[in-house]
Amino acid sequence: MWLLWAHCQDGESSGLDQDREKRYAELFDQLDLNKDGRIDIRELRTGLAGRGLSRGSLERIVEAGDTNQDGVLDFDEFTQYLRAHEKQLKLMFHSLDRNNDGKIDVAEIQHCLRSIGVNVSLEDATRILLSMDKDGTMTIDWNEWRDYFLFNPITNMEEVARYWKRSMMLDIGEQLTVPDEFTEEEKKSGYVWRQLMAGALAGSVSRTGTAPLDRIKVFRQVHGSTDFKGNVLNSFQYMLKEGGLQSMWRGNGINVLKIAPETAIKFTAYEQIKSVMRGGSESRPLRVHERFVAGSLAGATAQTAVYPMEVLKTRLTLRKTGQYSGIADCAKQILQREGVAAFYKGYVPNLLSIVPYAGIDLAVYETLKFSWLNRNIGLADPGVMVLVGCGAVSSTCGQLASYPLALIRTRMQAQASVKGAPKLSMLALLRNIVTKEGIAGLYRGISPNLLKVVPAVSVSYVAYEYTRIMLGVDIEGGI
Repeated sequence: MWLLWAHCQDGESSGLDQDREKRYAELFDQLDLNKDGRIDIRELRTGLAGRGLSRGSLERIVEAGDTNQDGVLDFDEFTQYLRAHEKQLKLMFHSLDRNNDGKIDVAEIQHCLRSIGVNVSLEDATRILLSMDKDGTMTIDWNEWRDYFLFNPITNMEEVARYWKRSMMLDIGEQLTVPDEFTEEEKKSGYVWRQLMAGALAGSVSRTGTAPLDRIKVFRQVHGSTDFKGNVLNSFQYMLKEGGLQSMWRGNGINVLKIAPETAIKFTAYEQIKSVMRGGSESRPLRVHERFVAGSLAGATAQTAVYPMEVLKTRLTLRKTGQYSGIADCAKQILQREGVAAFYKGYVPNLLSIVPYAGIDLAVYETLKFSWLNRNIGLADPGVMVLVGCGAVSSTCGQLASYPLALIRTRMQAQASVKGAPKLSMLALLRNIVTKEGIAGLYRGISPNLLKVVPAVSVSYVAYEYTRIMLGVDIEGGI
């Protein structure tokens, strides 16, 4: 009887092995695009484009499986890697399945994230589960777990938790408005500042690349349709004639310089505000609306601290050839002629614009992300390109809502630099624009602003990909 049972078990195991090998062969055939019997990094990137893996993760797959060090994976290397990775995934699955029922539920996901110091709400944990649950049972079985992480080179439970953490943070649109959540371990290891530095460097490259469009926007915002009749091309030609090609980057230096202090202040303020909102319960996760409030307040704090640099940026962007010798000379002239108060001109409309921008940005980002998840049930995390696309659209919607306030702010900042211009208050300026130029006047300069969204986001993404590799920050959450 025992021999019969053992024979049945062997037969069953043999059947499972055959199914697995068949599945590996089908996967290899799908990924081997040029049918040369080998898979390179380019084919992996194309074949796994929908799984949201970074180039670094794909390189880790090739590196782990490439036993003969020729830079590509043949069929044997490919299947050997998948077998070894599946074993690791099996061990992780059993480690996560605390009640040994063969399924992972919401409580077990919460426990996993809690193990690396991230306390998530039931809602956030459910969102993670739904992204993996293909059959709608509200649990994750072994097949769903394996299919989800098969091509994700995670090696331990901490990496799984970090991956989920990243997915959960991006779900609520924090990449643009609200700073990321970081664990105590990440703060101590220096990971936080490497992550923030990677973002700041990417922002510097992006702003420099789109500076000419930004200068045209500021020029058109300040010079109303009654002062300057031309279109965007005429504005470009006028600036080119007045100062040459290099003049298109006026004001970019200070615009790049303010990224670092603004990022650092925003993150520090966000951590402090979160602590106050939690009260005595430090482990309590913040809800979405609480994060929005904390993020907006942190943004307002950072803006208040760096606002004089905003005024300097506007004045330097609009300057005529030879007007200022540099940033220090510009600050000195403003101080001597207009006093300290000039460095906070336009502060009120700037502060007011934070709420509609942050609120709409967050709402649109969440809507787009959920829409993608609903249409692609069971697929892995959308990946950086989808998230960047969602970010570009949500940022554009936020800009459209807050643009009139941004225009009024810029005009107030520039008031002393426009010769003979009357010094108007925010409401007087609003009435003046609507009376002279109509409602369209409140959106003057928006076309170059919208034109720069796609290149700015694209350049920022590419720059971030390279800077995070240089600084040792893995986008999938590893360090």
